[in-house]
Amino acid sequence: MSAATLCTESSTSCTSRSPTPSESTEAPEAPRSRFAWCLTGSGHGLSESLALAGRLPQVDLFLSAAGEEVLAIYGISLASLKARFRVLRDKSASATPVGTLYSDVYHSVVIAPATSNTVAKCALGLSDTLPTNMFAQAGKLGIPSLVFACDTEPVVVTRAPHDWVTLRPRRIELDNVERLRAVDHCRVVASVAELEHALDQRLQQLALAWNAPSTSSS
Repeated sequence: MSAATLCTESSTSCTSRSPTPSESTEAPEAPRSRFAWCLTGSGHGLSESLALAGRLPQVDLFLSAAGEEVLAIYGISLASLKARFRVLRDKSASATPVGTLYSDVYHSVVIAPATSNTVAKCALGLSDTLPTNMFAQAGKLGIPSLVFACDTEPVVVTRAPHDWVTLRPRRIELDNVERLRAVDHCRVVASVAELEHALDQRLQQLALAWNAPSTSSS
C-alpha cells in the first residue's frame, strides 16, 4: 500500500512506499520507536553506512541537499532508498522535518557519514542544514546522537566516485572532531567498524536486534 509521508519539497506531504501508522493494519508505533539516520555530503563509507542502516529496525533517512547530490554521484538512486526507508529531504529553510523529533518518534539520531563541515557545525552549535538541525534539536531533547566523522586520522584513504584517494585532514578538522566528542548526548566514531559496534550497543540498550546479520560475520 502506498502512503503519504513527510517530505520537504513544498512543506507538504509526498507519496512514498512506507505505510503510516494511521493507514497500516498494524498497531501504532510505540513512542520513540525509530532511528533518524542523516546523510551529509560525504562519500567516505557511504555505501557501508547505508548497508548498516538497512539492517536496523525502523529507520528514516534525512538527507541534506549535499547528501542528495553525493548519492547521485556515487550511483545511489533516491528511488532505491525510498523502497527501503522513509526519506525526508532538505528543501526548506527552516528544516521542517526536524519537528518530528518533538513528536516522540525517534529514540536515536545517527549522522553517517559526516563531512568535516557537518562535524564543525555540530561541534560549534551551528545548525543550517537538515542533519545539523536534527543534531542540535536532538541534543536539546536529550536524544542520543551517533556521528561517524570522516576526518579523524592524519591520513585518510577513501573511495572517490572513480578511484581511491589519500587525504590528509588539517589540524582544524582533527580538533573539531575532539570538540564534537565533548558535546552532550553525542558519541563520535571514526570507522565503519566502530559505527557498527556503537549501533550494536545502542540496540542492546533499547532491547532491540538487527534485522539481518553482518555480512562480515564468520
